[in-house]
Amino acid sequence: MQLPARSVSRRGLLKGAAVAAGTAAAGIGTTGTAAAADASVTATAPDGSTTITLSLTGGVLSWSAKRRGASVVNTSALGLKLSDGTMLGRSGTVITNYQHWTVNNTWTPAYGRNATVRDWYQEMRWNLQDTATLIDFSVQIRAYPSGVAFRYVLLDKGTATIADELTTFVFPDGTLVYSARDEDAYNPVAPGSIPSTGTSGTDTGPLTDLPLTATYASGGLIACVCESSRLNFPRLMLSSVSEQPNTLATYLMEHTARGSGPVQTTSTVTTPFATPWRAVVTGSTHAELVDNAELVLNLAPAGALSDTSWIKPGKVFRCQLTTDAGLAGVDFAVARGMQYIEYDSGWYGPERGTTDATKSIPEIDLPRVLSYAAGKGVGLLLYVNPMALANADSLFGLYRSWGVAGVKLGFINDGTQAMTNQITAWVKTAAKHNLLIDSHDDVRPFGYERTYPNWVSMEGVRGNEHFPTASHNVTLPFARNVGGPMDYTICYGQSRDQTTNAHQMAMAAVYYQPLNFIYWYDSPSKFSNTANWPGLPWFDAIPTTWDESRTLDGSIGQYVAVARRKDATWYLGAMTNESARTLSLPLSFLGSGTWTATVYADGTPGTYAYQTPVVVSTRTVTSATVLSVAMAPSGGQAVLLKPS
Repeated sequence: MQLPARSVSRRGLLKGAAVAAGTAAAGIGTTGTAAAADASVTATAPDGSTTITLSLTGGVLSWSAKRRGASVVNTSALGLKLSDGTMLGRSGTVITNYQHWTVNNTWTPAYGRNATVRDWYQEMRWNLQDTATLIDFSVQIRAYPSGVAFRYVLLDKGTATIADELTTFVFPDGTLVYSARDEDAYNPVAPGSIPSTGTSGTDTGPLTDLPLTATYASGGLIACVCESSRLNFPRLMLSSVSEQPNTLATYLMEHTARGSGPVQTTSTVTTPFATPWRAVVTGSTHAELVDNAELVLNLAPAGALSDTSWIKPGKVFRCQLTTDAGLAGVDFAVARGMQYIEYDSGWYGPERGTTDATKSIPEIDLPRVLSYAAGKGVGLLLYVNPMALANADSLFGLYRSWGVAGVKLGFINDGTQAMTNQITAWVKTAAKHNLLIDSHDDVRPFGYERTYPNWVSMEGVRGNEHFPTASHNVTLPFARNVGGPMDYTICYGQSRDQTTNAHQMAMAAVYYQPLNFIYWYDSPSKFSNTANWPGLPWFDAIPTTWDESRTLDGSIGQYVAVARRKDATWYLGAMTNESARTLSLPLSFLGSGTWTATVYADGTPGTYAYQTPVVVSTRTVTSATVLSVAMAPSGGQAVLLKPS
């Protein structure tokens, strides 16, 4: 049966929110069909674009999702497995209470893709009971214009030990998923064909990390599976199901990504407890998916810091490990409009042999560099391996007393419940001492930069230091970057690049990376003759956070074009894969009047992509202009648009 829709008042909304926290809210939205054997409810986005349906059939829970009438996820399983073998949602489930409401508000992030974020959704909740054990639990579903989400809540007060999540994602025939594990490249495969990976010390099987993007046989529809609000819980992976070729099943990590630390096969939690949100960001076009990424933030806890004025994203220059290099790096940062310099691995000694990160190597006079940087208005970031974080509170307090602006944490072994708790504890401790955090290696986003915006960036991606293909670079905006910010070092003017310099330049606008490392392998002397480097003014000018963002065109693995505004200036970046192409991009997002476009384009292709010169030109445009953006193979284009 279809349960009747019933609205709740604002007071009812507050009571309903208390249900997620485990307090009693009996009768809110009650339908009078608590023992219904078969029922379904559908949450519909307020604009009608997406739906998520929760069903109960013969005591078994399932879900499905659509976008504009097209199936995103077919009927799929729901449930949690407890350590004693109880499988909530798989049999003997009855409804005890039903609620729904619509929320429409906006909030202001400390920084982001846009100056404001709209949080607009319809939510349905079933409070449920397992008849065999009398355990009370809930499933919450939400439909946004940007996608759908759901999570489980254990309602009984006490503790519970969760052994597994029983959720599946059943995709329509012809779906391809872009699978990547750890820091590998993305591989488009059928859901049932994810390759088996892992070692004796890690989770093994046909596993893929999130975010996971799916494309559909029907054409433009695209979706990206992410998680949000992962607190006191292991990281989610997805696994192929051999007997069901279109199905992916949830897999809660039991090992860390690199296999270090204790194995955790279960997670004990204090109840009431809400699991992380399972989010499916959707787009009717590939470009729309990129712009819908803020769904992950909307599902995360609201900001926990009363003062975020000290949190300053920006551009970073990595210095070689000497005093002189640090001083020169400060001068270069000032000249090139950068906000930070960084001393990376080795500044306090061999990374694998030194656990004392309270003093620098003799080659670096750290107080001198810090003083010089402060006098020039440049911040200093320091790299720290977790081996040196036995007492993070003491170390971070020391760094703040020195005037350090932030910490880049390397070799983060994300995965288990314990590591989730460790990572969030480091972020909170850093916030206590007004330090930024940039987490490196295989750590994955879950929206926590909304809650603690000092967690300004993270890696969790096959980075540009691997000099990947252009196809990889134009996959990332539709996959990893949908989940959250990523630290993807820009390698401008590198002979190891498999792309043109204009392609590298465009990354600064295309990727959302609030802490942007530029000129990763270079020293200031390389750019002393600025005439040889026509792209420098682009990097000088471009910010890292935005007032407005619009994805103009794109297709995963093929090409992408993004325009972002800061104050009155727009920055447009376009990138292509190994195929040359020309995009026609309407500039209708511009305001009235005339604008000056400074165009950094690919010149005549060189023998190798990195040898393709950057050609600079200017022209006058208006909002009626359709910009022709020509790109060489593995190329790109960067365009700065200012009011005339």
